[in-house]
Amino acid sequence: MSYGAAAALQAAVYQALSDDAALTALVGNAIFDTAPPGPLPPIYVALGSEDVRDRSDMTGHGAAHDLLVSVVADAGGFQTAKQAAAAVSDVLVDADLSLSRGALVSMQFLRATARQTSQGRARRIDLRFRARVSDD
Repeated sequence: MSYGAAAALQAAVYQALSDDAALTALVGNAIFDTAPPGPLPPIYVALGSEDVRDRSDMTGHGAAHDLLVSVVADAGGFQTAKQAAAAVSDVLVDADLSLSRGALVSMQFLRATARQTSQGRARRIDLRFRARVSDD
């Protein structure tokens, strides 16, 4: 197994989301690796947790990275959050990302969960993607 390409994968995902015109039309520059302190914008995208498993084989080292990307909106309905989540999915599914270390073999959508936050005012959509990365 290799966790060596994890930082490169995260940087490439962040850059791809930040560079997408459709997504930035919806959320502006509110795409975070980690949410900043203080008040948050009314809608934002945040990179979240990552689960990694070995996927090395006879050809070399590799890993499967299950990535969480969240869309959070304080609007009363899910419409805006769902539009932003669809834009995130459009960017990442079958993405051709260039990594500074290793290579992205594939990027697939796994699932999404849409819910109200505990306070009931905000909407949150958690999207899970699986990236297969080789690191040779």
